[in-house]
Amino acid sequence: MSKASIGVDLGGTRIKSVALDMEGNILYQLYTATHDGDDSIWKQTTAASIEELRSKLGTSDFVVGISAPGLPNETNSAIAHMPGRLQGLENFEWSSLVNYRTWVLNDAVGALMAEAKLGVARNRKNAVLITLGTGVGGAILIDGKPYQGSFQKAGHIGHITLDSEGEPDITGIPGSLEDAIGNATIQKRSLGKFMDTFELLDAYRRGDHFAREVWMLSVKKLAIGIACITNVLSPECVILGGGITEAGNDLFEPLENFLSIYEWRAGGNKTVILKSQFGDMAGAIGAACFARMQDS
Repeated sequence: MSKASIGVDLGGTRIKSVALDMEGNILYQLYTATHDGDDSIWKQTTAASIEELRSKLGTSDFVVGISAPGLPNETNSAIAHMPGRLQGLENFEWSSLVNYRTWVLNDAVGALMAEAKLGVARNRKNAVLITLGTGVGGAILIDGKPYQGSFQKAGHIGHITLDSEGEPDITGIPGSLEDAIGNATIQKRSLGKFMDTFELLDAYRRGDHFAREVWMLSVKKLAIGIACITNVLSPECVILGGGITEAGNDLFEPLENFLSIYEWRAGGNKTVILKSQFGDMAGAIGAACFARMQDS
């Protein structure tokens, strides 16, 4: 890596910021409240965090990356589409506020870049990241570079169809992967018995038969979704991140069993499933890496 970098991840609850040195080592981290609903606050908080990290770095030779929910514009200078939250984010040019050249990318792409450059997918050329949380996000790495596609929409893996007769998700796709395993639909999937995935898993671990049925169906659908993705993109690895991966072996063991059934392993070749290395700082770390890549 050629120069120091600062990365910021704009979340609905917290703003995470990180400074990396020229070798990509994490030097400093900051957490601040977002105060979503008042863009004058979270924009200034972001600028102040960048300035604090700049002063700690003690150099003016650095680049800035910002990861955020939504779709960036074609030049990765702003988020072009993000309806519903972080009002004031759409089409805001960050370089004009922070006074440094700033690159903006989707937060799932940011998480992928962290893993590709510094984490579990380091030195791999082709990879897919899937985030399992409230919803299901994703990002694609092709030949060592993030693939964003036309309109910067690539990687929305949560919005693939697993059931053509299912109810439409937030994008209008019927029976989506997001609705099959995302935390937002757990009450519906469990007929109101469980409020979130953590309650479901607690019951599953205590031997609740209904919880097992709900959980195994979700993992089975995730495996089918991953198998479909491997048929289209044939990645070296699929990285799983997000809060649901904290289920640990209760997720990864049945997932591998289902994949042994559904994945087409031509020539005996199997896609490696990896748990992401970085936690909630992944977006910020990846944004810093992405900025350095764009600036090189």
